[in-house]
Amino acid sequence: MTSSPEPVSEQAPPLTGPVLMNQRWRDLAYLHWAVDPALVAHRMPRGVRPDVRDGVTWVGLVPFTMVGAGLGRGPGVPYLGTFLETNVRLYSVDETGRRGVVFLSLDTDRLLVALAARAGFATPYRWARMRHDVTGDAAAPVHTWRTVLRDRLGRPRGARSTIRLEVGARRPPTDLDRFVSARWGLHTRLARRTRYVPNEHEPWPLHDARVLDLDDGLVASVGLGDLAARPPDHVAFSPGVTTRFGLPTSADRPRPRPSRD
Repeated sequence: MTSSPEPVSEQAPPLTGPVLMNQRWRDLAYLHWAVDPALVAHRMPRGVRPDVRDGVTWVGLVPFTMVGAGLGRGPGVPYLGTFLETNVRLYSVDETGRRGVVFLSLDTDRLLVALAARAGFATPYRWARMRHDVTGDAAAPVHTWRTVLRDRLGRPRGARSTIRLEVGARRPPTDLDRFVSARWGLHTRLARRTRYVPNEHEPWPLHDARVLDLDDGLVASVGLGDLAARPPDHVAFSPGVTTRFGLPTSADRPRPRPSRD
């Protein structure tokens, strides 16, 4: 029988093993749509189900800048350690009760990063042309992310996305903020088994945000139809956190040992 997950905690469980990599996530936006869990249950790895709050689960469109990604606790890798990324994600919970995310796509402007991540973690990275601009004044900056997928020859072809967001004041996190941001790992299918890759970081500092323009084809490109044609149900912005990843572990519930009686 599947266990119920623990209440959402803003504090990450400390990593118990070696640090696999460290990185900073900067200038991150959350755009979320509420959906019926049945719509995305088949997109989960084996042994993982949609995490549900108030009868719904969530699809996230999340652009940000990766800064200084490095191996272990070491310094960031020059050039390859800093790049733009936009991901489409789902929210998951496994048979042991651990909450995480499941990525449907991760788009980046670094081809080698995309190739290495697909090979090493089986995460669905795609190569894209990307740009992030900040305009306006300090009290209400406007962030604009533009993405267009590339083909194998580097030509801009396929889905496009423009997200334009006005950022407001910092806010105390809501229950929904905590539900989507306090995620201490990712679930992925690797070497024919479902794996959980843990991470730890400080609680996200979150700000109010207002969508000024959204013309997105990335959500549709992963099979979710015209979901992004309507305004998102949840929007937030964060200046970022510093995170550390641990080694992958099994996401399957350990099988009980047979009784000797």
